[in-house]
Amino acid sequence: MIAEAGTVFACAPQAEALGVHPGMTLSAAWVRIPQLRVRTRRPSDENTALEGIGAWMCRFTPRVSIEPTQGIVAEVEGSLRLFGGLPMLAARVRAGLRDLGFGAQLAAAPTASGACWLARSGAERLIEPGAGLDDALDEVPATLVCDTQDGRRLLQSLGLRTVGALRALPRAALARRFGPGLPDALDRAFGRAPELRRFFTPPARFSANLELPAEVTHAEGLLFAARRLLLQLEGLLVAQQAGVRRFELVLFHRRVPPCRIEVGLASPGRDTDRLLQLLRERLAASALVAPVHTIRLGAGAWVPFGGSATGLFRDARIDTEAAGQLIERLQARLGNEAVHGLGTREDHRPERAWRRLAPGQAPARGLPAPGPRPLWLLEPPRALREVAGAPHDPEHGALELLAGPERIEAGWWDGEDVTRDYFIARAPNAACLWIFRHPGGAWYLHGLFA
Repeated sequence: MIAEAGTVFACAPQAEALGVHPGMTLSAAWVRIPQLRVRTRRPSDENTALEGIGAWMCRFTPRVSIEPTQGIVAEVEGSLRLFGGLPMLAARVRAGLRDLGFGAQLAAAPTASGACWLARSGAERLIEPGAGLDDALDEVPATLVCDTQDGRRLLQSLGLRTVGALRALPRAALARRFGPGLPDALDRAFGRAPELRRFFTPPARFSANLELPAEVTHAEGLLFAARRLLLQLEGLLVAQQAGVRRFELVLFHRRVPPCRIEVGLASPGRDTDRLLQLLRERLAASALVAPVHTIRLGAGAWVPFGGSATGLFRDARIDTEAAGQLIERLQARLGNEAVHGLGTREDHRPERAWRRLAPGQAPARGLPAPGPRPLWLLEPPRALREVAGAPHDPEHGALELLAGPERIEAGWWDGEDVTRDYFIARAPNAACLWIFRHPGGAWYLHGLFA
């Protein structure tokens, strides 16, 4: 696709920004950066990291392009007014990348190649729309714009140090010595030829791995690393204008199968702090079976996430959102099975007349109860004694019958039929109890009224 001329951001790896360039010997790199750590290069991991940054950058603009192993390019001219101008947008991008755990060099220019060259050269240049580009690009080292090792050696032998020196040469001589690719690259960088770039398409499902610098033995220690992945997820969801109802954290161990931790939300969400708080509750209730060396965050099934207007006064919507977040925290701490709503079922047996409801699920109408029912049922019912022909509870004392009997006879269809006579009774401490007896049989306490 063609990237139109405009203000283009480029994010280059921090190593290049500090003066370490392709073709440089390892000893020379150590001279420039004594604290440099050397590791085996894994291009697949580099591309995965760039794709994660690209998904996060889509929160600022949909026109994002990935420069393999080099950086990210984003056309942001249409977003400058929304984010308060180029300096403020650059500050937000820089702070966000730092939260993701990446160091980067930023640059902005009217062309994508020009922004990439400035960023890779270490020049923190933010060229405003309409400003000149030639002077800034002329100072870029010539070795950065040559693709081959032989070409870089030829540049050094000819004493061509900067892009400005390259531009001073005749185009035909430049193409003869370095091939036609170098003059064409100069034309694209200076805006004299269009650039063909393929825009990054955010994935339909989020999945990102993070290898920990050292094995973690406590669940709480995973939160810092998980926050980096949650920030990537938030950026992708903002770009998709969506939220999630559920996400999963997978913990990888050396000699033990991976452990999966699922976190559910009462309502669609994408805010990192909210997701992190729920994950903290789940991890606090979990014990690691073995040290963790890698984590993976996964989420899918995007839910459209529309914006909402806030009212001048507190309204019911705010209370509903607060209640929903409380339910989420309780579920994360106690488990999904421990937090649920109550609904009715078409059965007169009290222990079978209710069912669990998911939070937010509207209850369906069941059979109307012929009499009052307590909210607290004892399971199983507790046997009572009979003293002088009246029920007696060892905990509450002698009981006085206030109402009843109410005959409940049901369950013949499933083989668990019951025949009970229910009464409302009052204890000496004024507590109201719901008791029953089988016809001619013993008394039982089945419920307590509030």
